[in-house]
Amino acid sequence: MSENLSAASTFSVTVQPSGRQFSAQHDETLLAAGIRQGVGLPYGCKDGACGSCKCKMLSGSVQHGAHQAKALSAEEESQGMVLTCCATPTADVVLESRQVSAEGALPIKKMPTRVTTLQKVSADVMVIHLQLPANDAFQYKAGQYIEFLLRDGARRSYSMANAPQGNSVELHIRHMPGGKFTDHVFGAMKEKEILRVEGPHGSFYLREDSDKPMLMIASGTGFAPIKALLEHMLQTACTRPVALYWGGRRPADLYMDSWVKEFQLQMPSLHYVPVVSDAQPEDQWTGRTGFVHQAALADFSNLQGYQVYACGAPIVVESARRDFVAQAGLDPDEFYADAFTSEADKAGN
Repeated sequence: MSENLSAASTFSVTVQPSGRQFSAQHDETLLAAGIRQGVGLPYGCKDGACGSCKCKMLSGSVQHGAHQAKALSAEEESQGMVLTCCATPTADVVLESRQVSAEGALPIKKMPTRVTTLQKVSADVMVIHLQLPANDAFQYKAGQYIEFLLRDGARRSYSMANAPQGNSVELHIRHMPGGKFTDHVFGAMKEKEILRVEGPHGSFYLREDSDKPMLMIASGTGFAPIKALLEHMLQTACTRPVALYWGGRRPADLYMDSWVKEFQLQMPSLHYVPVVSDAQPEDQWTGRTGFVHQAALADFSNLQGYQVYACGAPIVVESARRDFVAQAGLDPDEFYADAFTSEADKAGN
């Protein structure tokens, strides 16, 4: 094997049905090679934990690095499915991915950023505004994310919660007790602090070449990129019908509930349903209860002809993907997702 690889250490990768092509080194993941050459394959965590980059290999062969079974099971692998974030080529490869980005993807940049405001909107969620360099235009699509580059080389990813406008970025950060970055955010972080970021990353954004009605599912801070999509729709006068189901354990987890209700007044095509799974008597909750994707499924028994945009905890995203396709007839190619994997998720905890 090693002799063959050294003789042909570069392989071609073709993505169907778009026909996009790029080359990958034998020790380079398919995803990294695609991004390096401007071919944006779908992805999420980049660590083999979430399954967002999973696609079918039509021909060729790959070797998978470490990954979690929930992202790619042995059965799926035997059926020719690959995780591009941890698969390296051992031959020329043809993949099937309908979510590959168009040519001319936005450039990924590293830059300094300044914290301008910190606002604690619930017991464990902080809304942060960052100021980007005024002389260096940062382009991104609503729904994408940036990564903080920490001093020890670690990275932390957060979705941008505002549609592109000016050089300010809004983030919604949930406190993960013991998390070195979020402990800092909720402890020592001050306005005017300088941080380094890289972006834009991610393949979660509005597919504007479609006129299909949309169902949006958010859990917890998965609302952040959904908020950016809604703002973008308003900016571009998009009138496609959209139903947003936002779920949390307690009403306080829906930390911008009043913002959505006010936003609805500007966007008549938006239907909003808040869902709480673990309401307590003191909450005096009178709205919908249960799991957020099941609440949506109760209202949308037929999702043929729809697009779904889902964000939040991996179990919510995967449950929605599975049930919407199996029970409501959703076209699997019309399910767009961003699963929020924490460091604990990536470690398999």
